[in-house]
Amino acid sequence: MPSIYIIVLSVMLASWLVQAGLNSRFTKYSKIRLPNGMTGKQVAERMLHDHGIYDVRVESVRGKLTDHYNPATKTVNLSEPVYSSSSVAAAAVAAHECGHAVQHAHAYHFLQMRSALVPVVCFASRWVTWVLLAGVVFLQTFPGLLLAGIVLFALTTLFSFITLPVEINASMRAVAWLNQSGITDYETHPQAKDALRWAAYTYVVAALGSLATLLYYIMIFMGRRR
Repeated sequence: MPSIYIIVLSVMLASWLVQAGLNSRFTKYSKIRLPNGMTGKQVAERMLHDHGIYDVRVESVRGKLTDHYNPATKTVNLSEPVYSSSSVAAAAVAAHECGHAVQHAHAYHFLQMRSALVPVVCFASRWVTWVLLAGVVFLQTFPGLLLAGIVLFALTTLFSFITLPVEINASMRAVAWLNQSGITDYETHPQAKDALRWAAYTYVVAALGSLATLLYYIMIFMGRRR
């Protein structure tokens, strides 16, 4: 059991370090202007059109780091700082979100798998904390409750790992297009690539953290009779 605590703490530390590194880079690259001065909105629209996608809208949403692509409404939603900014960071984020739109248009299989899991994961996420808590409290009298919580948490862990190739592939598409289209140049392209690399690290750490937590509860369940 002590070994799993070391793993969990290590993942937590890695998560903090990655988040700090991500914030540092995005703060830095948010101050560097694109050579052509295009805003996040303009970058997104051009990437969509360059891929023959004309039925996806680019919209502004409130908040910071609230950028996302919604396949149900076919909208690329950019946070206010990204939507109107002409920085390298804004271009990287906008292109990444459009990468998801391209995945959707091309029926990228991992995106389809993730979309299919969304309703199940939403249900699991709503109840998993309470079921796990009750399962630990009543472990000796009703071990099946913890097992049910483990199954629910396993679904969220599976979702985290399926999310990895979706996010990494979207970033790869973004990086390639930013270079090919000339949106970024020899100086700003490595910066956009670096920003997206660190964003990808957050998903890797999140998936590993979810797996470590899952193993922790499995060990509690397996050791209930010791």
